[in-house]
Amino acid sequence: MADINFEQLAVNCLINRTDNPSESIALIDKLEQEYSAEDFITVVNYFYEICDNYNVLAHLFKKINKYKSAVSVPALIDSLVLKDKYKAKFKDEETQTLVRISAAKALANIKDNSAVNPLLYCLNNKGENYKLRLSCAEALGKIGDKYAVTPLTEVLKDDSEHSVYLKESAAYALGMIGDMHAVEPLVHILEAKKGIMDKFTFLKERAIEALTKIKFKSDRVFNALKSSLKDSSEQVRINAIEALSTLDDERVPDAVYPCLSDTSEEVVRNAVIALYNISGEKVLYDILNDYSLPEQTMKIIKEVIQEIAESDDEDFEEENE
Repeated sequence: MADINFEQLAVNCLINRTDNPSESIALIDKLEQEYSAEDFITVVNYFYEICDNYNVLAHLFKKINKYKSAVSVPALIDSLVLKDKYKAKFKDEETQTLVRISAAKALANIKDNSAVNPLLYCLNNKGENYKLRLSCAEALGKIGDKYAVTPLTEVLKDDSEHSVYLKESAAYALGMIGDMHAVEPLVHILEAKKGIMDKFTFLKERAIEALTKIKFKSDRVFNALKSSLKDSSEQVRINAIEALSTLDDERVPDAVYPCLSDTSEEVVRNAVIALYNISGEKVLYDILNDYSLPEQTMKIIKEVIQEIAESDDEDFEEENE
């Protein structure tokens, strides 16, 4: 590493010395061309700690996200938990929140496990801005440390947590982490009494998506997903079909088959494609012989068969070029 005079570089790049942020941004970009990646990111980190202009800081975030260096983590954590120097630099709460959200996203990109506890600290503080808490949940999912599984599942189970958006983010994060210990609270969301959960459609969607990623096979998961095929939300039904089709379970075709009579064309199409992926093209011709199905379903099956034929022709042409 070169012997760097950080204070002089800050002066040269007009950090906190100009009313025109674009001047500093241009000088930072020029500096990037003059230094090695290792040296440049150390300079960026120094600027990040002293800069009090949000527009310049936003540009520094871009550089931090570009290089994804672990040396940036301590400064990012300090700003995430709003150490006093960051409170002093950005006195209005809105800017503080923007900085902290950007720090959470940068920590997610770097994927350093030392960020897990600070992210959990912010996530679990119900007095924090909900957008920051959402960013922390997503960051925990991207980092993928299984230590975060229990706190995230507690968010799902906490009846005093009134932010359904936060529960959605927690469910999404659990899917990214992919730990089987998350299955129980995710299934519980799908098993909740009708009426209580009807207004939480997106939460059910996220729960099913998470279960799809975890791919945990059990009767309880199967039954919860099967019940979701009758949900009032079209997207929940579609997600349930997709989730079931990823399970290695011989009961899936029989569970999905009734969806061929669904009132939604998209649900029917997804059911047709799922059955094709599970059982092959023959099942589509077998379905065509089921005259109890709606005309709409027959039309969709013929369209899918045509799409498969066209795809096969394209593959054949590519192989013979």
